Amino acid sequence: MTGPVERPATIEDVAKLAGVSIATVSRALRSPEKVAESTRKKVTAAIARTGYTANAMAQNLRMQRSQMVLVLASSIADPNFAGILTGLEKAAADRGYGVLIGNTEGTPGLEQNYLRFLSTGMADGLLLLTGHIPVAGQPPTQLAALPPIVATEKPVSNPDISYVGVDDVASAKVATEYLISLGHRRITYISGGPADIRSDLRHSGYRQGLRESPENLRDWRVDGDGSSESGRAAVERLFIKDDLPTAFFCFNDNTAIGVISALQLRGYRVPEDFSVLGFDDIPFASNISPGLTTIRQPRHHIGEKAMTILLDKLANRSLPPQRHLLHGDLVVRESCAGISRKRVG
Repeated sequence: MTGPVERPATIEDVAKLAGVSIATVSRALRSPEKVAESTRKKVTAAIARTGYTANAMAQNLRMQRSQMVLVLASSIADPNFAGILTGLEKAAADRGYGVLIGNTEGTPGLEQNYLRFLSTGMADGLLLLTGHIPVAGQPPTQLAALPPIVATEKPVSNPDISYVGVDDVASAKVATEYLISLGHRRITYISGGPADIRSDLRHSGYRQGLRESPENLRDWRVDGDGSSESGRAAVERLFIKDDLPTAFFCFNDNTAIGVISALQLRGYRVPEDFSVLGFDDIPFASNISPGLTTIRQPRHHIGEKAMTILLDKLANRSLPPQRHLLHGDLVVRESCAGISRKRVG
């Protein structure tokens, strides 16, 4: 003898369990941005408990929504990626969305493969961490056919696309001013390479810091590519020329770690002989010796803000593009010291 067939959960079941009206449940599914966060959480929990999830997904299909967002990243191994992703996923979950991750490895073919998620309706919007629009070189109509896009971490050149990231210029200026305050007057900036717009922005902030110093300080840029190896190579080039700074301001922490390694291999001490300052505050920055003084990116906040802007745009396509630059914090550790302690010879 078989037992009674369990009936499918209904929207009335969800409303009763959540302690809200049927209209509120419907609104939470159709326009979550119009429902208070506490109410959305009650509805989401009730959907999970009643098994109404399948019904809600069917409703999304009828509305031609997948409730998913595609995140394109050049490399998920980037030390900044995990922190930004945590913020993205939190903001998405709060609004009833999921996240798909596309690791492009800088390959156009992979980018195009991931874009099929958008063309087939498997994702409603696109978050770019690659620094460029994935349809570069394609007709403008192809970009217009894409759903809403928000860029984060790396700016893109299109003014119609919203962007959320750290204020590279202001943060680099703070870093440079800090080194100047320690008495440094010969400060080298090691860049991140010509393909990364953030490198030029940070160089601009570095130059602003130099210009606003009472002395006429030298703009001393050495090319790198953002890797630790490029930091080591930059040090070697400077030693070959016998033209040495007292401090290094590096495009990112990876570069700074390479600089410290190269100096230590030559028998120099950081910060007694040279000061080194990075950018990003990756997890490893506090675990090397000496601990790296750096600029901390508010990665979690960046992710949350970027996802919020994208989901707002999905709910209201008429919203104009936005640009939010968040403050980077100077994190002082042991890799920088006053010029009086230098013993460069």
